[in-house]
Amino acid sequence: MVELAVKTLEGAEAGSVTLSDEIYGLEPRQDILHRMVVWQLARRQAGTHQTLSRADINRTKRKMYKQKGTGGARHGAASAPQFRGGGRAFGPVQRSHASDMPKKVRALALKHALSTKAREQAIFVLDDATLAEPKTKLLKERLAGLGLSNALVISGAEVDANFGLASRNIGHFDVLPVQGINVYDILRRHTLVLTKAAVDALEARFK
Repeated sequence: MVELAVKTLEGAEAGSVTLSDEIYGLEPRQDILHRMVVWQLARRQAGTHQTLSRADINRTKRKMYKQKGTGGARHGAASAPQFRGGGRAFGPVQRSHASDMPKKVRALALKHALSTKAREQAIFVLDDATLAEPKTKLLKERLAGLGLSNALVISGAEVDANFGLASRNIGHFDVLPVQGINVYDILRRHTLVLTKAAVDALEARFK
């Protein structure tokens, strides 16, 4: 069990929380994390790239010149890839880059990502991620006071509207609802900031 202090955005103490070893105390496995990140990034690809093959080129398909007697190489249609204006050989085609990943492996990868941050002592717990007004300058001052310059904030079931608006223009700073927590975004930021609601939701999710 790991006990962490809970702080408010203003930097005041707001109690403490205990993180379960079943979620945050695993020995991180790089192979599972790598597999998960590759899976996530592959699913992001649109797969809409497409080039014209020789079958798609709008040129005559007649033989360029007779087979024998020219002293040159044998050729067929001018739409062949070696000719200017011809099709592209082995070019990309529209397809899905997604692959299958068992739910149990996805859940395990998330646990290993959380355990990685816990081992690095890079988990910060906030009492609540809310703002009275959507002011980026105000939020940047609060984050600087907490020492957070590169972070992923996981809020409760919904991101506070003012907090979300204020954070949009801050570099190296992401905000997600707890349902959107994922391995790639956890690993790409230095610090993982969890609200108390997010901690409770993750405990319930894995139990």
